[in-house]
Amino acid sequence: MDRRNFLRAAVVGAGTVAFGFSVTRPAIAYPAKTGPSPYGALLGADANGIMLPAGFTSRVVARSTRTVASTGYTWHSAPDGGVCFADGTGWIYVSNSEMSSGAGGVSALKFDSNANITSAYRILGNTTRNCAGGPTPWNTWISCEEHDTGYSWETDPWGVKPAVRRAAMGRFTHEAAACDPVRKVVYQTEDKSDGGFYRFVPTTWGDLSAGKLQVLTTNLTWADVPDPDGSPTPTRDQVSNMKLFNGGEGAYYRNDICYFTTKGDNKVWAYNAAANTLDVVYDDNLTSNPPLTGVDNITGAGAGDLYVAEDGGNMEICIITPDDVVAPFLRVTGQSSSELCGVAFNPAGNRMYFSSQRGTSGSSSGGITYEISGPFRS
Repeated sequence: MDRRNFLRAAVVGAGTVAFGFSVTRPAIAYPAKTGPSPYGALLGADANGIMLPAGFTSRVVARSTRTVASTGYTWHSAPDGGVCFADGTGWIYVSNSEMSSGAGGVSALKFDSNANITSAYRILGNTTRNCAGGPTPWNTWISCEEHDTGYSWETDPWGVKPAVRRAAMGRFTHEAAACDPVRKVVYQTEDKSDGGFYRFVPTTWGDLSAGKLQVLTTNLTWADVPDPDGSPTPTRDQVSNMKLFNGGEGAYYRNDICYFTTKGDNKVWAYNAAANTLDVVYDDNLTSNPPLTGVDNITGAGAGDLYVAEDGGNMEICIITPDDVVAPFLRVTGQSSSELCGVAFNPAGNRMYFSSQRGTSGSSSGGITYEISGPFRS
């Protein structure tokens, strides 16, 4: 019996119980197991090459290096992490650009109440490898640079206020950020095989200009990082008993729990800040025919579902339900040299946005940003 099947058999036999995935009901068993999607099977690919459940449709809202609708704005290359903000009766979708050598940044698409694109514009430029990030409760977007000396940048989705570098949040290979308004901290992931899971504790909540950078240890305590600048010693090497995570990716906070992903071992984690516990929501070693591999960006929906995008695998966005079922929600065909990223919902929860970073061409200039509409669970 190989390691994967051995571990699957072990977890089934043990009958372990941990904190439940859904925060609205009693404890249930982790981790999620392969099962049927609440939306049913995927249908054949549509005109955009996307396989969707019945009742859902797709449209392209932006293409890298091309003008967005009638806005006159050229959409950025290598689109990556993103999120939506309410804007009156409409909304704004912000999207990172994972371009290197100062060619990265963040762009925004503004939609009216009928999902028509009314404008597009840049909110951050001249940065490097802006990968994922996270929204704040005060309606800004934290855009994270994914390289050894990367910073977190606080940006204005409306493009009115200039973007600000938040050096106090640490200088390392940033991936994603998730705000916890209860404990007044910002969790951060690190995309390294020996990366850490950090939290930034602002001196004043709502102001990211000053505060303490801390990292989770093996005994689930938070230790101060002595030198957040990470030079000459990287932040991940400054605390001897730091808990290691293999390739930190997306992060999403809801009701005391920060869910985050690690691509190196294909896991989705749940850090319960109220109970100070750490559980594995999903591990591709612990279920038969795992549908989710190359776990990357993550977001949540009103029904308690999580949606996880793949970097690799078979180009799917998978759903993890409160019933601990993991299944494909959509699959992008004909784009095996790309990755899916930037999965986010509009405020009403009836439209999903995501990007294929390199599209059909396999090049950063071939990125495609999509909208999915349909009967999402509420």
